[in-house]
Amino acid sequence: MTRDIQAESTLKAWGFLIILALIWGSSFILIKRGLEVYSPGEVGAFRIVAAGMVLLPLSLPRLKSLNKRQVKNLIIVGLVGSFIPAFLFAKAQTQLSSSLTGVFNAMTPLFVVIIGAIFFGARITRRNTIGLLIAFVGVVILLTVKEGVGFGTFSEINSYAFYVLLACVCYGINLNIIKYKFVELKPVAITAISLLMVLPVALVFLFAATDFSFKITHAEGGLLAAGYITILGVVGTALALILFNIMVKVATPVFASSVTYLIPIVAIMWGILDGEVLLLGHYLGIAAVIFGVWVGNRR
Repeated sequence: MTRDIQAESTLKAWGFLIILALIWGSSFILIKRGLEVYSPGEVGAFRIVAAGMVLLPLSLPRLKSLNKRQVKNLIIVGLVGSFIPAFLFAKAQTQLSSSLTGVFNAMTPLFVVIIGAIFFGARITRRNTIGLLIAFVGVVILLTVKEGVGFGTFSEINSYAFYVLLACVCYGINLNIIKYKFVELKPVAITAISLLMVLPVALVFLFAATDFSFKITHAEGGLLAAGYITILGVVGTALALILFNIMVKVATPVFASSVTYLIPIVAIMWGILDGEVLLLGHYLGIAAVIFGVWVGNRR
């Protein structure tokens, strides 16, 4: 009976992993489309507004049952798990391609390991470490591939990559807080209320500090770009965070963070459809990433 439960839990975890990889891997091309009309701040804020508004029916009824400690932690989760990364990724993609941004995002598990070990007393097994290292090698290969040159050339990487790395730090903090500080709250409540906590700030910023209202009605392609960002917020943030938080509950933080190793694959595929070229080195990097995930999470 115990084996059946474990097998079912493992199957669910892998199912969530694949679905989330598809959703989040598609987020970067949606950000790219949004940036064709809107500024990074507008893209980030509207993404949070779309996600927070769609979850209002779930978040508002749950507010009265929270204690002060939970409110504090949910504000932190809202900031580091949604709000800050939304702005950081949009800013990064003003100078980085969508596929390269997706590759950098795969650094998240390394920060999960470091933050979990330092602040939460998490135990990392040798197999976890080996898997992470193999996958990281795959990420490095993907980073160093450039048409017309060999491996080891970082000419396309600039300071905007640090926006993505900072977002990965935020995700590392967020994942560990969800795992260790919210044993009593359901994933839907964590997602909905944490987004509600940052929704007012996003609304004020969007409509008081940007030209979003003018652009959506007057700028060429404004409505279409807003539609892309709406999909990004509703599916890529609200729905995806619910699925992700469920996965954190049924799996380890390291396994849950492994979704970021699969995201580059989807992001690169979107890049190809958008006119980018997939080279032999990309295939090698992708293979190393998948193998690393398997090694780090097999029983």
